[in-house]
Amino acid sequence: MKAASADPASRPSSDSGNTTATDDAYDNLKRRIFANEIEPGRFILQEALAEDLGMSRTPVREALIRLEREGLVEIRPRWGMRVLPVSRQDMSEIYEVLGALEAQAARLAASRASGDEVDRLEAAVHDMETAIAADDREAWADADDRFHTLLAEASGNARLKRMVAVVNDQAHRVRRMTMHLRPLPSASSRDHRKLVRAIRDGDQDRAFALHEAHRRRSQKLLIGLLEQLPDTTES
Repeated sequence: MKAASADPASRPSSDSGNTTATDDAYDNLKRRIFANEIEPGRFILQEALAEDLGMSRTPVREALIRLEREGLVEIRPRWGMRVLPVSRQDMSEIYEVLGALEAQAARLAASRASGDEVDRLEAAVHDMETAIAADDREAWADADDRFHTLLAEASGNARLKRMVAVVNDQAHRVRRMTMHLRPLPSASSRDHRKLVRAIRDGDQDRAFALHEAHRRRSQKLLIGLLEQLPDTTES
């Protein structure tokens, strides 16, 4: 799966000429973290990461600093880095924020979204339903990711879109980690279709309420599934 790209405005400038290499290291490591190719809790030396990526240590170190600021990794001198696990408390806090932000995005979309934007949301829901019919959870997850990105875009608020992307990134790993533990997400797709109908009808209050309730249900489900995963917490 391709990880979401960071907002270019969030990328620090560099006079060292390593900006492109740092971006490449950042995108590569973030993709691996989201795909759970780097297990939470395991320490990896920066030198080993640099060798694996075929890069010098400087861009890898700069990429890790960015990932640490986003709360995805921890850096320890002489130990290297480890991907931080996500606790039940983490997920509860993440979904409280995500639910509020995306519910507001849904409200704004109902007041501002163009016909083309609503059509793209509907196409994403159609792809989710097609994936469910084929029992293809990876395809469903890709369509679901696209739906939430399109919803933030349809809000017409660039700052809200950036904030949603940051918080959604933090929840993304757990959704992927638990994807094959959860029931087939037919109910989630139905929620999304109802939301698209409310947005198309311009019903701002219904759009807000529908998506807020959807995120509360998702929060409860994922926190329960987290208990089934191995404990990777480490002091």
